[in-house]
Amino acid sequence: MITVHHLNNSRSQRVIWLLEELGVDYEIKHYQRDPKTMLAPKSLLKIHPLGKSPVITDGDITVAESGAIIEYLIDRYDVERKLVPAAGTPTRLRYTYWLHFAEGSAMSPLLMKLVFSHIEKAPMPFFAKPIAKAISKKTKESFIEPQIKAHLDYIESELEKSTWFAGGRLTGADIQMSFPLEAAAARGGLDESYPKIMAFIKRIHARASYKRALERGGEYSLMS
Repeated sequence: MITVHHLNNSRSQRVIWLLEELGVDYEIKHYQRDPKTMLAPKSLLKIHPLGKSPVITDGDITVAESGAIIEYLIDRYDVERKLVPAAGTPTRLRYTYWLHFAEGSAMSPLLMKLVFSHIEKAPMPFFAKPIAKAISKKTKESFIEPQIKAHLDYIESELEKSTWFAGGRLTGADIQMSFPLEAAAARGGLDESYPKIMAFIKRIHARASYKRALERGGEYSLMS
């Protein structure tokens, strides 16, 4: 039996969505973030040395990292190969590219914005706060936000080429890309000025499998 070690409001939500798309039996073990630090609980260290989510166990196999989990589940359980293009095709190359782009490129500036925003709110001596805020504001305006815009502009242009990231049908690459785009809509400036991306988000949210994943996964407030 597959067990998803699921942290609320995290990347593991898309793993649950993938399993719903595959129609595979699985169970969820829920973990809650610390309300002050927003970090994962130490109990996750029992599953993986880094104590992070997502991570799955499948019998005596443990797999961490979203991309690796998606590849593992599709390779092992997607018998009809409906979520991965045929090997050696151009769409397979695009599939592989977007599967890695999601965490390798898209998430980096979004995480930086989150970190610098937390710096502005962090407790510190009163005399240091104006300096910290000024540095954070300058960094976001001069580097982080332009990087986010560049990535969103690029993604928007790529979605003009096809309905889904790897072609005309949903694949694991779309499931992988869902999290950075939902994060961008929540805190990265993604709005209706990017109609192709927003249409993509609306499409995935309309899927019955996505809705089932939300019901089973519980709290997921990135889009609120």
